[in-house]
Amino acid sequence: MTSTAPAPAVDRAPSGIVSPSSLAPTGRSLWRRARWYLLAVAFLLLGAVVVAGLSQEHRYPPLDPRSYDQDGAHAVIALLEQRGVTTSLTTDATGRPTGADTLVIPEPDLLSAAELRAVAAARHTRLVLVAPGPAALSALAPGIRPADEHPASSYASVRSTAPQCSLAEATRAGSAHLGGQLYTSGSRGEGCYPHNHGFSLVSTRTQGGDVIVLGSGDLLQNQLLAKDGNASLALGLLGSQPHLTWHLPDYGSPIAENTHRKNPTDYIPAGWRWATLQLAIAAALAALWRGRRLGPVISENLPVVVRAAETTEGRARLYHRAKARGRAAQALRRATAHRLAPALGVPLRAGAADPDALCAAVADRLAARPAADVRALLYGPDPTDDAALLRLADDLDALERQVRKP
Repeated sequence: MTSTAPAPAVDRAPSGIVSPSSLAPTGRSLWRRARWYLLAVAFLLLGAVVVAGLSQEHRYPPLDPRSYDQDGAHAVIALLEQRGVTTSLTTDATGRPTGADTLVIPEPDLLSAAELRAVAAARHTRLVLVAPGPAALSALAPGIRPADEHPASSYASVRSTAPQCSLAEATRAGSAHLGGQLYTSGSRGEGCYPHNHGFSLVSTRTQGGDVIVLGSGDLLQNQLLAKDGNASLALGLLGSQPHLTWHLPDYGSPIAENTHRKNPTDYIPAGWRWATLQLAIAAALAALWRGRRLGPVISENLPVVVRAAETTEGRARLYHRAKARGRAAQALRRATAHRLAPALGVPLRAGAADPDALCAAVADRLAARPAADVRALLYGPDPTDDAALLRLADDLDALERQVRKP
């Protein structure tokens, strides 16, 4: 009675495990490649969160008396209050004054026609307008016009300028930072701080009181108030009355939306432009650094090991599919001649044996087989069908066995 031994168990790799010779990326290799990129993305996200948190602080528009920024006007309000001037903020320009006061309108062009008429009828003791347009000048400062006679010189850059006029506040302050829109003084007004063909400060007298027109409000900003005579001129223009009312523009009004229509680029903070430039330079430097580095020579594992028999079978299938019987026959004959030549002592020249010498040597080894039959077998015509190709392969194999074992 015979017993059959159990077949040895064959270890099969689990379907999810990659063989050592595979080139499939592993989790460890993926982590090594991606960790620096993930770290960079984490830093960018952290920076975005910090910037978003810092941008939550309230930003005031320029010349806002509540703003401590460089373009704000809180410093001049603080100086006026130190000198006993009471200040108040309002968003209603049509309210009538409670007494002798000064009204400052930093954006007169944002007022509607009805609001301009109401301000003109309110009869403020002093009215200060910052860069008004033609409509505001016609309603609040008759006789004063923009210096449009010379369009190239109707606007001047803000710089330290001498007053060159007899206005008491200007002569007491001396040089100040004036510029911006330029105006003509008219017959009843007096122009100060001249630039080319216009003035950056014009004062005039109306039925309601004094009107001061400034081409630019930069001298009232926190960053310029301490330079030259800016503080003295600001206190003289705004502090002549015991009470000051500062109008806060309504930037949500239809006039403001039409006047200050923003482009998509206006919503991009200025700091992000510099950050984008720095990132572009860093990317270019990284590309140059990585582009010049070839790196060390590394060895790679073959994806799969293919046996020689499979390669031969694969080539045979290609020949069969293309019906290349002649190419297949030439390959078989060439391989047989290349193996027979060293066995018979026939030298190889340029990788091939001389046909006549090889056929003569085979005929000498096999006395029963003439040289003509050997030449027909090794160098004869191509087979015409698959059966003839198979017979040729068998005949070549038999010839090689006979030569090696006659």
